[in-house]
Amino acid sequence: MKGLAQDPLKIGLLAVAIAGLAGGLGLWAIGHGDLAAWFWTAGVVPVLAALCVEIVRSLATGDVGLDIVAALSMAAALLVGETLAAAVVALMYSGGTFLESFAEGRARREMRDLLARVPRSATRQRAGRLEEVPLEDIATGDLLLIRQGEVAPVDGIVAAPQALLDQSALTGESLPVHLSRGMAVMSGATNAGEAFELCATARAADSTYAGIVRLVEAAQRSKAPMARLADRYALAFLGITVALAGAAWWATGDPIRAVAVLVVATPCPLILAVPVALVAGLSRAARFGVLIKGGKPLEAMARIRTLIVDKTGTLTGGQPQIRSVVTASALDAEQILYFAASLEQASQHPIARAVVADAHARGKTLSLPRQVVETPGEGVAGQVDGHEVRVGGTAFVAAHTGFHISEVQEPGAVLVAVAVNGEDIGHLVMADMLRPGTADLLDGLRDNGIARIELATGDRRAVAEAITEGLNLDALHTDLTPEQKVQLVLEERQAGPVMMVGDGVNDAPALAAANVGVAMGARGAAASAEAADVVLLVDDLRRLLPGVIIARRARKIALESVVVGIGLSVLGMIAAAFGYLTPVQGALLQEVIDVAVILNALRALRINPGQSQSVPASELPHAAGHPA
Repeated sequence: MKGLAQDPLKIGLLAVAIAGLAGGLGLWAIGHGDLAAWFWTAGVVPVLAALCVEIVRSLATGDVGLDIVAALSMAAALLVGETLAAAVVALMYSGGTFLESFAEGRARREMRDLLARVPRSATRQRAGRLEEVPLEDIATGDLLLIRQGEVAPVDGIVAAPQALLDQSALTGESLPVHLSRGMAVMSGATNAGEAFELCATARAADSTYAGIVRLVEAAQRSKAPMARLADRYALAFLGITVALAGAAWWATGDPIRAVAVLVVATPCPLILAVPVALVAGLSRAARFGVLIKGGKPLEAMARIRTLIVDKTGTLTGGQPQIRSVVTASALDAEQILYFAASLEQASQHPIARAVVADAHARGKTLSLPRQVVETPGEGVAGQVDGHEVRVGGTAFVAAHTGFHISEVQEPGAVLVAVAVNGEDIGHLVMADMLRPGTADLLDGLRDNGIARIELATGDRRAVAEAITEGLNLDALHTDLTPEQKVQLVLEERQAGPVMMVGDGVNDAPALAAANVGVAMGARGAAASAEAADVVLLVDDLRRLLPGVIIARRARKIALESVVVGIGLSVLGMIAAAFGYLTPVQGALLQEVIDVAVILNALRALRINPGQSQSVPASELPHAAGHPA
């Protein structure tokens, strides 16, 4: 809440309020009522003074908050001599702010743990010896030693036969993953096995973990619109409270009735419950690999009705994968893949890397190619186990074998021909494939309030239709420019809140235009992650569903806390106006309400989006050996 912003001040004021109330009660118990009133007043004045200073600062910026009601109740109680009631309100207010701080601290635990894991240095191998260097000195291509229990300081690839990594802090997946040589490692993953060598592929500032930390820090600095609901309706609530208190005084001639109404009206449920519930939701979502940049996008995410999804890199993996292997000789599909992948190790072409990754995922041991000659854009030739091998486009291979290979007619697919010793032995059909579990994901999103799901892509319609065949989509928009994607988002926003999911630079404008923009993976395009409100920490679209479920439930818990808390407060105000509650009784009632709504708000820490949404590590793109 707004008052008492520094924790030491909160603790000090709470101590003063407790000492004043307890000391006064002790004196009152032994018959020193006058002295007890002074003790109670002494416990109230510092809290009231700090609150008034904060109110003045807020009013200077044009911000009218419900803290005014708390100040009025304390001041009015002191003026009419209800010092005990004033002391209870002071304890309630200072205790509430302290409890809020404690609750938010607990809710931010996962984010704080994430930040605490940032490594400060790394062990680099250079000139045959090991040296400890600061993170900023690590350059692309450096060979690092990652000991057991250490955190990978930068993004890189495994330079050892294998590695066992705990990625739970990044992905929420509890089981360690086995990675083989050449597979990608995200910074922030913990070495759960023997020491291994890591070849850096990015500087520390550009690595996955650094990007996550920056996003977490931005999320912690944000404030949700729901957290400002109290301030948004402050004037109306303040007017109702003062009117009811004034009416009670006018009708009965008893100012104590007015004080009782003001005391019960102290709006701590609305001030405290919402930020606690939303921060708890942010923390819980981070646990499942969904980083939401603050309460505002979390609240918006809970109200989404339309989802617009990019195709390449979002619905699909964004990289070509082997769809099938067609044989044209006595060799089987496994042998064709062996020859192709062994030779492709010498190429950096995306298709070559995809072929090698697929072979690694199948557990194949590849041979080292020799005498390799690559023709850019066409193919690769060389020797594998003493055999002359050519891999590449059909024209490149046909020029060597003399055998014409028919091009595949499937939309969006490409054919990689393979020849051994001058003979065509078969070909690989490559395509950017739909991510596993996409159909179930879309159905799950519909079950959780998203009524309309559309695809928006710059690709050709035939390709988009082939990829999305069988998916339950409401519309298919193809051949779109980035500007047209933005226009589509703006048009759909007229019918309700829109969420846009994408991964590339071309998606950044549409992500920014949507009510909620979601970027695929912290390792994706920096522009999309920057423009997005939500970042999936791994390139797995299935993480979106737990994020939506957590956002909806956290918002529901916040609203429940507000409705129940304020409802009980209003009933208490009416009871006080009719003389059924004294100021002291009203203050105690409000204290019970405050504790109840904060404990209810903390239920957001236990939101379980469903065990079915936990993605096994073996199914994650980077764990399976496929390009993310």
